[in-house]
Amino acid sequence: MIDTTIFQDKTAVYYTLGCKLNFSETSTIGRILREAGIRTARKGEKADICVVNTCSVTEVADKKCRQAIHRLIKQHPGAFVVVTGCYAQLKPDTVADIEGVDVVLGAEQKKDVLNYLGDLQKHAHGEAHTSALKDIRTFAPSCSRGDRTRFFLKVQDGCDYYCSYCTIPFARGRSRNGSIASLVEQARQAAAEGGREIVLTGVNIGDFGKSTGETFFDLVKALDEVEGIERYRISSIEPNLLTDEIIDFVSRSKRFMPHFHIPLQSGCDEVLKLMRRRYDTALFATKVRKIKEVMPDAFIGVDVIVGTRGETEEYFERAYEFIRSLDVTQLHVFSYSERPGTQALKIDYIVPPEEKHRRSQRLLELSDEKTHAFYARHIGQTLPVLLERSKAGAPMHGFTANYIRVEVPHDDRLDNQVIPITLGDFNDDGTALLGQIKL
Repeated sequence: MIDTTIFQDKTAVYYTLGCKLNFSETSTIGRILREAGIRTARKGEKADICVVNTCSVTEVADKKCRQAIHRLIKQHPGAFVVVTGCYAQLKPDTVADIEGVDVVLGAEQKKDVLNYLGDLQKHAHGEAHTSALKDIRTFAPSCSRGDRTRFFLKVQDGCDYYCSYCTIPFARGRSRNGSIASLVEQARQAAAEGGREIVLTGVNIGDFGKSTGETFFDLVKALDEVEGIERYRISSIEPNLLTDEIIDFVSRSKRFMPHFHIPLQSGCDEVLKLMRRRYDTALFATKVRKIKEVMPDAFIGVDVIVGTRGETEEYFERAYEFIRSLDVTQLHVFSYSERPGTQALKIDYIVPPEEKHRRSQRLLELSDEKTHAFYARHIGQTLPVLLERSKAGAPMHGFTANYIRVEVPHDDRLDNQVIPITLGDFNDDGTALLGQIKL
């Protein structure tokens, strides 16, 4: 039993880098600390504890993690500093060597953060607590409310795919998940707390069921029956795991939105083989066509990596033309980053940095064209929008079912409300459609 009396009236700040799953897990850590008597520090207040949840998807992410740690240590002198997340799991000694860091927690340890706070006395040197990859087995539940309207429900963790460029399986361990019964109960609790929308998060959520003998489709059907939740979004799902039965179900679902995020990574079959992906471009194109057949207005986001080892100019041009041919809405473009210990390092052809940048810019321009065209097709329509709180005087934003961002004048009464809004032209920065409320 932990004596929490020492934590009373102590304050903490939290900083998260990376994916939606990280944000969900940080929120859970925050809840654990609050239940022990530690409140979140107010803006400008010096905190007693700093928690940094890190990412390591690229070399740039590693650098941002180190910068964030240094910045928080400087902003909160004397604070007890805890670092967790993927970078902490992969490079625990490097993180522990940063002056001012007290505790480094790996993937298996972060759920037990209270056990490592001690009496909050600073350490002479950072202590790293991690587990070997084979020992990362626990599924730590997390259903957290972000700063905005939606909740993030962690349904799965880890990955068994071992793509040639990726370190996530080494940082998060094997695929594992919570039970459908437990996840449904968390969704019900979110509804009881006023949640209207839930985003399903995980590392490879389509692989759901490895721990419990269930399936992702079973989970989707069960969550669709939870009263009080109006919207679910599937954060990201591998194309080979996005089955026709899931697509058909979403098309007629009461609560799952016509919004998909599907990682492609490359539009060239030769590069997909080098990446050790589990599909080809033909399968990907089939999935996009299937979605559009049953949900013509569905939003489809696509992850693409440029400049991977082995991606020649010819391969990139082939990928570009394939992506251009797809009826998708938005591209999330990443430049390939060398990751220590990955099989991709054995591939000979290296793309120069300036060429990676050029390719990235071409795809970003293509993404803007596709998103703009998708938004423009909906101008004049009246659609339900879930509005989110904004700063006083600032415009409010929200999303349609198919993830069009909408901007309306500020009105606190509309926070977390689904409101019919007529979509007008683009706002000044082109990131949203201006809306006229129809009450």
